[in-house]
Amino acid sequence: MTFGIGGGRAARRAHPRRSPRGESGQATAEFALVLPLVVVLVLLVVQLGFIARDFVRVAHASRAAARAASVDPSGDRSRDVVRHLLGETSVEIDPAGDIGEPLTATVRFVSRTEVPIVGALLPDVTITDSTTMAAEQV
Repeated sequence: MTFGIGGGRAARRAHPRRSPRGESGQATAEFALVLPLVVVLVLLVVQLGFIARDFVRVAHASRAAARAASVDPSGDRSRDVVRHLLGETSVEIDPAGDIGEPLTATVRFVSRTEVPIVGALLPDVTITDSTTMAAEQV
């Protein structure tokens, strides 16, 4: 048994193993082939995240429009609320006949697919949401 610096098995493994001849750039070539696919997948996930965000925004705008229409039967306030939340978009108010009867606000919004590379591959998504609420004023 040898005690001392540099003795034993650890000293024999100090040098890294060399790859067989011709495989020195294999990892780099594989990375170069896979990288574009990974970038496209990441951009696709980002685009889907933007579309999911727009679904939430449209649902919120629909609820806000129904609430505004329940207290302002003309629908002008509803359109202003939606314009403030989403910009230019389509708002339809199905008015109630009397106080306490249901009215429906429908919001249609076009979610643009503008993320580089994948935006050109995906069509724009039209999101529609309706909310029904009781009228408080007629």
